[in-house]
Amino acid sequence: MGAAAADVPSQKAFGWAARDSSGILSPFHFSRRATGEQDVTFKVLYCGICHSDLHFIKNEWGNAYYPCIPGHEIIGVVTEVGSKVQSFKVGDKIGVGCIVDSCRCCDSCAEDLENYCPKTIFNYLSTYPDGTPAYGGYSDIMVIDQRYGIRIPENMSLDAIALLLCAGITVYSPLKYYGLDKPGLHIGVVGLGGLGHMAVKFAKAFGAKVTVISTSPNKKEEAITRLGADSFLVSRHTQQLQAAVGTMDGIIDTVSAIHALLPLINLLKTHGKLVMVGAPDKPLELPISPLLFGRKIVGGSGIGGIKETQEMVDFAAKHGIKADIEVIPMDYVNTAMDRLLKVDVKYRFVIDIANTLKAA
Repeated sequence: MGAAAADVPSQKAFGWAARDSSGILSPFHFSRRATGEQDVTFKVLYCGICHSDLHFIKNEWGNAYYPCIPGHEIIGVVTEVGSKVQSFKVGDKIGVGCIVDSCRCCDSCAEDLENYCPKTIFNYLSTYPDGTPAYGGYSDIMVIDQRYGIRIPENMSLDAIALLLCAGITVYSPLKYYGLDKPGLHIGVVGLGGLGHMAVKFAKAFGAKVTVISTSPNKKEEAITRLGADSFLVSRHTQQLQAAVGTMDGIIDTVSAIHALLPLINLLKTHGKLVMVGAPDKPLELPISPLLFGRKIVGGSGIGGIKETQEMVDFAAKHGIKADIEVIPMDYVNTAMDRLLKVDVKYRFVIDIANTLKAA
């Protein structure tokens, strides 16, 4: 799996890959396809580290293939374009999120919701139709069809924008879809990690009152003073939660650990919406009565389509929204994975690929 199919023109590439479920990453030479007429080839500048990268390289979801190059929050600069490419030119900055292809003919694709296409090709969770594996952004170059690239505005910090391509769109999309983007609404954000801190920033930019809900009392000052949240609730503090019952129009729940939903549902006003964007590895208990007697809903959302991701990036540029990150060199990645497992990062790692990825 380390090379493209023999009859398909290719170009040499280099990255860091996991070889087995230990998840240890090390240098890896491989091939990308040659630039096709609709393709854009770009040099990778930065790539974020998402918690799903860690799940995948350790095969915790049971769908890993090896060698595996993770990375789906990618910023680069275009080095070559195909003969029919009109969206990008050499020298443009480009972003790539989770999606690198889709069927282009289903209802979801027709509605610009490629993220819900049943045949979506994710950039390291999938194989292409020719059988070659999709490799992610912990690498020096990438090749994508032009329709799956995101144009990066000139005024944006390239390292900090990388996280928007997964963490950003994952919270922006449900805020928009569920009508939680209106000024004056009261929005709760559960969890203050990579997703949560982005949810606070987008909700505030939409003009909402924001309450952070966390198990960690020591995050209060960070949430309010630095991120601009209006209030803070400790989820284990019964009296605090009781005082806030029925006050929120919507809640974005970013937590992937097992946790109780009833206290969150109780925080909602009549017609309130609890939207799950975290992914616990076991089912959560869902109480029905408080939904019935408040006409409340529990919904879900996963990333966003290409059109909406572009909209989100443009909105972030207009409002000065960027992720809070720690930039690291490529050879620090295994240490970063260990720290990520311990939640020892504020709030996400970004690899400086262009300056630190050196071919062996």
